[in-house]
Amino acid sequence: MKKEKNNRLQWRKSYILLLVVLLVLWTVQTGFAQSSEPSMDEQQARFGGPDTVPNRIESERVDKDTLYEFEFLKPYYEWKDRILEKYGYTYALDYYPIFLKASDSLPGTDDDAASAVLRFSGFWQLLGRGEDSNSTGTLVYLVEHRHRYTDNLPGEFALESLGYAGFTGIPFTDDGGDWHLTNLYWNQEWQNGFGFAVGFLDVTDWVDVYALTSPWTDFYNFVFSIGAATMDLPDDAALGIGAGGWLADKVYIIAGFEDLNSDPTDPLEGFDTFFNDNEYFKHVEIGWATSAREKYYLDNLHLTLWHADERDEIGIQDGWGAFLSFSHTFGDKWLMFVRGGFAEDGGSLLERSVSIGGGFAPNGIGAPGFGHQLGFGVNWGRPNDALFGSDLDDQYTMEAYYRLQVAREFSITPSIQFLINPALNPEEDNIWVLGLRARLAL
Repeated sequence: MKKEKNNRLQWRKSYILLLVVLLVLWTVQTGFAQSSEPSMDEQQARFGGPDTVPNRIESERVDKDTLYEFEFLKPYYEWKDRILEKYGYTYALDYYPIFLKASDSLPGTDDDAASAVLRFSGFWQLLGRGEDSNSTGTLVYLVEHRHRYTDNLPGEFALESLGYAGFTGIPFTDDGGDWHLTNLYWNQEWQNGFGFAVGFLDVTDWVDVYALTSPWTDFYNFVFSIGAATMDLPDDAALGIGAGGWLADKVYIIAGFEDLNSDPTDPLEGFDTFFNDNEYFKHVEIGWATSAREKYYLDNLHLTLWHADERDEIGIQDGWGAFLSFSHTFGDKWLMFVRGGFAEDGGSLLERSVSIGGGFAPNGIGAPGFGHQLGFGVNWGRPNDALFGSDLDDQYTMEAYYRLQVAREFSITPSIQFLINPALNPEEDNIWVLGLRARLAL
C-alpha cells in the first residue's frame, strides 16, 4: 500500500514536471510564431545531435572530398533524390563492424572483442512539404541487428575484461538474434526554431549534444560522448518526448522526459513500463550557440540538468546531476572542447568526469560523422560509489582516432586508447586498447 502511494506520488511529480516543460516550450513557440519571418540560418537550425536519422542522412548528401568515387552508384543516388523530392521519403542502410585488442586483460578473460551492427533507418516527411508551409511533420525510424563475432562483446569489453569502469564501443552488443528498435517517433518542426519529437526515442539524440559525440563515427570511449559517462541514461527506444525552442537570437532550451525501463528488443513493453512503473529520466538543457544557429552543436556552450528516478526491479536508487560543455571551431578545420559534470547517486558510470580534446578535419568540419577527421582527448573520471562501491581509484583515459573517408560509402576509423588506473583491475596500472571500426553505407 505504501509502495503504491509512493508510485502515485512519483507519477504525480513527474507528470507536473512534464506539463511545466511543455508549457515553457509552447510559450517559446507561440512567441516566435508571432515574430517576423525567420532568417535562412534560423530555418536551417535543427535540434538533435549528429546521430539523429535526419541529420545523419542529410550529412551524407553533402559533397565531400574522398579518396575514391564509385561512379556506377550515381544513378542510385539520383533515384534516391527523386524519391525524396517526389514523396518526401528517404532511407539509409549502414553496416558497422568493430574490433578491439587490449595489451592485457583480467584473469580468465580474452583480450580481444569483435562484433557488428546492421542499421536500417529512414524518414518520411508527411506534412508541410509545400514551399509556403511554415512547419513540417516527419515520421522517423531506425532498426538495428546487433551481433557478435567473438565471445567477448566490445560494448562490455572494457568493464568485464579490462576492469575499467566504463564503456568503449558502447552500442556494439548482441541482442541474441532479435531486432533492435532504436527510433520510431513523430518529429514536428517549425521554421521559427521550435520542434518536438514524441515516440520511441534514443535519448542520446537530444541530451548534451556536441559535434564529436557519436560512438558510430567519432570517439570509441564513452567518456568523450554523452555526459562524459556521468549521466544515468535509459536504453534505446525509450518512450517519451523531447522538445526544443529558441529563447533568444542564439539562446535555446531543450528538454525531455523518457521511460527508464525501455527494452529495444520488446518496445511495446514500453507502454506498460511508462504508465505503470513510473520511473523516468528527465533532462533540461539551456545553451548558447556562439556562432550561427545551424552550427549550434559545433560552436556551443550549454548546461544540462538531469534526474533519474529510482528503479526498484534492478535496485538502483534515484540520482541527479549537472553537466557543462563548451566547444568551438577555429578556422573551419579545428574544433576544441572542454566538458565536465557530476552525478549524485543513480546508476551512472562516473560521479565526476572532465574531458578535454578536439578534432581536426582537413577538408573542413561541417557534416558530422563524414569525411577525414582526427580526434583526440583526455579524461579524468571518478567511478560512481553508488554503482561500484567506495574507495576506488580515479581513472585517466586518453584516446586518439583518425577517420579515413575512403569513399562516400566506406570509411575506416582506427583508434588507440590508453587507460590509466583501471578502477576495477588493481593488478594493472595501465592498459593499451587498439581498435578498428569500419562503416559501409548506402
